[in-house]
Amino acid sequence: MELSTVAAAVASAAARPHGHFSSPRAASVSVSVSWNNSPSLASTSRRQRLLRRLPVTSAVVELRQAAAGGGDSLRVTETRQPGSSVKFSVEVPTSIIHDCYQTTLQEYAKRFKVPGFRPGKIIPENILINYVGPQHVQDATIEAVLKHTLPQALSSVEERALEDSVRILTQFDDMRNSFSLDNVFRYDVAVDVVPEVRWLSEDKYKNLKVVVEIDEAVDAEKAAEKELQRRHKALGLLRVVADRGLQIGDLVVLDIFADSINSDGSKGEKISSAESTGFHLDTEETNNLVPGFLGSLIGIRPGEARSFPIQFPESFEQESLRGVHAQFTVVCKELFYRELPEMGDSLAVKLLPGCTTIDEVRGRILERCKEVEKMAIEQATDNAILDQLGKLVEVDVPRALFQEQGQQLYGAKLLQLQAERKLDKDQLASLSTQRSVQAYLEDEKENITRIIKQMLAVGDVFKSENLQYSTEQLIKEVENSIAEFKQYNQDYDEDNIRQQVQDVLEAAKVLEWLKENCTVEYIRR
Repeated sequence: MELSTVAAAVASAAARPHGHFSSPRAASVSVSVSWNNSPSLASTSRRQRLLRRLPVTSAVVELRQAAAGGGDSLRVTETRQPGSSVKFSVEVPTSIIHDCYQTTLQEYAKRFKVPGFRPGKIIPENILINYVGPQHVQDATIEAVLKHTLPQALSSVEERALEDSVRILTQFDDMRNSFSLDNVFRYDVAVDVVPEVRWLSEDKYKNLKVVVEIDEAVDAEKAAEKELQRRHKALGLLRVVADRGLQIGDLVVLDIFADSINSDGSKGEKISSAESTGFHLDTEETNNLVPGFLGSLIGIRPGEARSFPIQFPESFEQESLRGVHAQFTVVCKELFYRELPEMGDSLAVKLLPGCTTIDEVRGRILERCKEVEKMAIEQATDNAILDQLGKLVEVDVPRALFQEQGQQLYGAKLLQLQAERKLDKDQLASLSTQRSVQAYLEDEKENITRIIKQMLAVGDVFKSENLQYSTEQLIKEVENSIAEFKQYNQDYDEDNIRQQVQDVLEAAKVLEWLKENCTVEYIRR
């Protein structure tokens, strides 16, 4: 992975999902906390970001005492949960409850001006409670208890807790109903932790063997010849065909209609996605056509209509049409052939500015195609290694990490579309809704999970092999990435960018090491 591509990998990772990494970030357990299906209780300032990947405790359940600022201790029961989550059942002694209650009353006394009492005057407890409202006092005391005890309750996972993953499982209404100054206060809270990477073989990633399939389209020689033909065709003139039907090499304008065919042979529903009006078909570029479609049109003349059945292949890109039997009706509107100039040295400058001979044109096009072929093979090799690496580990992916990684991929996808000017502001806003993000997470669940496994495997290799990158590289690529975000007027968090750049540099070092220490076999397809 070239260092010059790091900024692009950070800013537009969705274009190359296999190359995007974002390590799980541990955070202090005093970060934002929320109830399940409830609004956030509290939100702190910038959080500490750590990259420690410590193994999860082997004990399924652990009982311990946690000091809460002197006096009686909390009683905390830890239970390991699926999804690299830990549940804490917390019992708060009455001494802590009374301390929080008194603190709450003192805060209310400072904030409210009770009629008949001058500032600084001690307000009797019953008067203050009646003025504020008993329910408000109780709710504030419960929140004070939670804020006071959560850091101690979760202290055992402080360095492994994932950012924004702390959630209170006990409903607030249940806390209200059970709350008493004279009884132990109980609540359950859960937090996701950095997952453990479990290698499936004893030698882990050692002696890795990778098979890389190279698409025929990547072949530089064939690609160069195709590019030369494309440039030659672009210089041709279109002439109307008047005395014959369609043949290979022509360009035809079609109106296309399609209906599904029911199992009994009767006419079914329209297939809107397969229909088109004024469709321009170049008969020499048929890669995206349904097999049999072009063959059914050979000989068709302007004004003629043809109807024929076709079955969509099971490998068709649009999933809803795979295997569907359809009846196509096609009307030929216009038919053209190309009148091409003779391929000679006099045409060289038009084919490629700066060239004087056809041989020079061929050479320069081939040189560029070889560069593209090299980059494509390198990317295919990286992807194959990462795919294989991800298959060698088991990871219990936590919800918080899945959400974070998925949202980053989706954001990068939107940034890429905006950079390509495929989205205006209104379209970007509609695709940035929570519903759109969740739909993406559901559709891409398998892909996101695979990327996370690759990411964690890469991190483990980086650490195990003591790999390093320079501070100068990090600073340079962070600056490049920030510049790219500014170019497209995108909001960014510099800490997040730094983390992502670190992850991409880390991945580049791991891929470099693995290429030198694994067996790679290339197969053309």
